[in-house]
Amino acid sequence: MKNFCIFADAVNYIEENLCSEIKQEDIAAECCCSLSSLQKVWRYCTHTSLKEYISKRRLTRCAEDIMGTDMTLTEIAMKYQYNSPEVFTRAFKRLWGISPSKFKYERHWAGFFPRIIPDENRLKGERHMGRKVDITELYNELKENRGGYVLCFDLVGLDNINKSIGRKAGDKVIMEAFRRIDEMAGEGMMVFRIGGDEFAAVTGLSEKQAVEEAADRVIRQNGNPISCDGNEVPVSVRVGAMRMSEACNGSIRYSELFQRLQDVINNSKSAEKVSFVFEVN
Repeated sequence: MKNFCIFADAVNYIEENLCSEIKQEDIAAECCCSLSSLQKVWRYCTHTSLKEYISKRRLTRCAEDIMGTDMTLTEIAMKYQYNSPEVFTRAFKRLWGISPSKFKYERHWAGFFPRIIPDENRLKGERHMGRKVDITELYNELKENRGGYVLCFDLVGLDNINKSIGRKAGDKVIMEAFRRIDEMAGEGMMVFRIGGDEFAAVTGLSEKQAVEEAADRVIRQNGNPISCDGNEVPVSVRVGAMRMSEACNGSIRYSELFQRLQDVINNSKSAEKVSFVFEVN
């Protein structure tokens, strides 16, 4: 329980201070623990470093501001504690693969690295202790899309890539999968990252054939590789579809949504193309 509290307090402190200077010693003081204890708990919970998490959260927020505001790149860089637009641009390109100026016109959605939601009920038997991600925006969107399909995507073999090639390659594979889904979605759908290797696209489509065609635009790229440090790493996803019932009155609980989405993804693992599952009422 103590470790969970440290983790939860650290997540909250980081989120509240993304636009301020964040020192790891200050996070530890907020969590009433030593810096070494904080770092140990954090890596156990997330398999990443504090520095990496803070950077990815800031760059995700930067992308959201690029897409959703009229702020200049300099203003965004300063807002999120980058010393100069040049430093910001280099960091942004390392994560997103393109410059901030191109991002605004070539990408449609920015939610690549959502906030972690500590979950005390998932402490036992979980590979990542107490870890979920914030899907509030997805939850609200689904309540409004009665009668439409949600496509759930699951990356194939990410754990093996992380172990055999490295997490840098794994991150590039995740980003490439996100890019393919985002490209398929265009401006008419909303895309969300719902786990380490899982995504959801709220299609707004009500016809099964149209949903299959949308999913196929992603699936037909399966096996196409990305390059990372001299390695050619294939990228493939599985796809499942879930229909929001037209009779849905928004009664699905937030806590239930993770399990429903996971059921769709689990069902897709034995399907060759798109697997369709139950309606959500």
